[in-house]
Amino acid sequence: MSKINQIIDELKTLSLLEASELVKAIEETFNVSAAAPTAAAAAPTAAAAVVEEATEFDVVVESVPADKKIAIIKIVKEKKAIGLGEAKTMVESAPFTIAEKLNKADATALKDELSGAGASVTLK
Repeated sequence: MSKINQIIDELKTLSLLEASELVKAIEETFNVSAAAPTAAAAAPTAAAAVVEEATEFDVVVESVPADKKIAIIKIVKEKKAIGLGEAKTMVESAPFTIAEKLNKADATALKDELSGAGASVTLK
């Protein structure tokens, strides 16, 4: 039997009080701590763990089905205040960003309008 197995077998015979005294003696002898790491050291701080919610959003049209293209072109033309040809080119080149740095309410409203017309839209 190896030395380690002998020590383990010996430890199994200790009472709880003797095991506690052994831990204290080991801590003092080897200048170590048997205490579990504190929560502050083991986990990130609460401030770091909280993901900051975005306040500005970009509305990105990912794709436009062919049968919904006209409705989306009209919305893009209106929202971007651009000509029909430019709006058509933009819609046909999806994905594209239709609006940048909108607040959450405006971005969601635009996304809902485009999605309602048939476009696949994401907020970034």
